[in-house]
Amino acid sequence: MASSEKVMLKRSIGLPSVELRQAYQSRACYHRHSHDEFSFGVIDAGEANYQNLRQLHRIQQGQVVTINPGDVHSCNPKQGAWSFRMLFVDSRWVGQLQAEMLAKPATDYHAFGQDYLSCGASYRAISQLFNRIAEEQALLLQEELLIGFFEQQFSAKQGLRSDVERLALPQLARVQQCIQDQLAETVSLSELADVAGLSRYHLVRSFKRVYGLSPHAFQLNQRINQAKALLRTGNSIADTALQLGFADQSHFQRNFKKRLALTPKQYQGFFV
Repeated sequence: MASSEKVMLKRSIGLPSVELRQAYQSRACYHRHSHDEFSFGVIDAGEANYQNLRQLHRIQQGQVVTINPGDVHSCNPKQGAWSFRMLFVDSRWVGQLQAEMLAKPATDYHAFGQDYLSCGASYRAISQLFNRIAEEQALLLQEELLIGFFEQQFSAKQGLRSDVERLALPQLARVQQCIQDQLAETVSLSELADVAGLSRYHLVRSFKRVYGLSPHAFQLNQRINQAKALLRTGNSIADTALQLGFADQSHFQRNFKKRLALTPKQYQGFFV
């Protein structure tokens, strides 16, 4: 491996069905092979020759690669080195999610319809998803972004559940209360879905429609509201961040300032 080449491979702790691979300035070449998982990712730099089954493509920076389970493929740098980030998601997890989205049995899965995408929005979405999972922070947001990506890929062609926008107000109220009661806890989307008695997919869509925020955004907003109260009574910034489940002070300060256009210290200075 060249000294400038860097490779990272890891399985997500919060989402054990997901594995990440990142290569920076890679010159490695691969024989044709296949994966059991759905795999997709972004090209961050350079160009590559990408063969999927019998189709040969030239892919480059800013494009998205999508590979179905079992598809024999290879991706090799066209000239020099290239950089990419890939996600591998267990096909059973995807099949179950598609069953939630499309009201069909989870005995099989729907495949990606294209080998690659030239779409800035998809590149940005996958880039954000990869980075969030790699950071091992905000589990709710990780799940929401992953579900959102697969919804974008499959729902338009297959047709959404006819009842997906049905409002389940009592169930959603239980989820809202559960989030508020456990602000400092790392709560998964599956746990909230169990509280509501809804699928993960239905929960995210319905919750956002009713409350105007996704479950993760709502949790973060409530944490900031509680932080304001703690800061006004003289609680330290470090203790406030710890009490409310933020990863660290910088994570807390960054999200606080996004919502109030003030740092926690500036805000506290008006009251203490």
